[in-house]
Amino acid sequence: MSSFISGDVELHFDDYGSGFPVLLIAPGGMKSEASFWESTPWNPIHQLSDNFRVIAMDQRNAGRSKGPIAADHSWGTYADDQLSLLDHLGIDRFHVAGMCIGGPYVMGLIERAPQRVTAAVLFQTIGLSGNREAFFDMYDAWAQELRPQRPEVSESDWEQFKTNMYGSDNFLFNVDEDFVRSVETPLLVMEGSDLYHPSESSIAVSELAQNATLIRDWKAGAAMEMAAQQFADFLEAHRP
Repeated sequence: MSSFISGDVELHFDDYGSGFPVLLIAPGGMKSEASFWESTPWNPIHQLSDNFRVIAMDQRNAGRSKGPIAADHSWGTYADDQLSLLDHLGIDRFHVAGMCIGGPYVMGLIERAPQRVTAAVLFQTIGLSGNREAFFDMYDAWAQELRPQRPEVSESDWEQFKTNMYGSDNFLFNVDEDFVRSVETPLLVMEGSDLYHPSESSIAVSELAQNATLIRDWKAGAAMEMAAQQFADFLEAHRP
């Protein structure tokens, strides 16, 4: 376990292996932390660390990481954290793989620093599909746990931050269809299939982006083994 402090933000991360870097952005919604990879269909940390340098981070105010909460914070705040951590580690170009909330985070990194992201994987990305209240409820549950520890954050700050994260009409919340159409970065998209990870969000990314591959069946049995191999092969094929 390592940590990086920048101003009033403390980001914790785990750094494994060596070679071309892969940033892993874990599932868990607002609670996205590296330990959640242990409960996914397969653990990419174990899979990749023999051949890549793997950086698995806890997002701000999740797991071991801490940072301010303010009314003007949004998806870009997290992108700043992620890029600051990579800068701290001396990493310029990198692969990135994100699950769940990691889908928008991945696309935000491509939007912010397209020349740095060499390839990206979206495991069952979250997306807007008649489910906004579910995301508001998820945010509220996260905020309720933090409120006793964060008396300096006003109610209006909590509410505005929630709106900034989940109030837009963009299908991935932080980027719109026009942006995804412009993306040339190689993408591997693992389809979602539930309330928070609707199938149509994964399909839309795969159809809109210029260089995307969709995997529809990937979570169990032989299909999972094949998808895990496709994942590793994809990252290897796009290693600079």
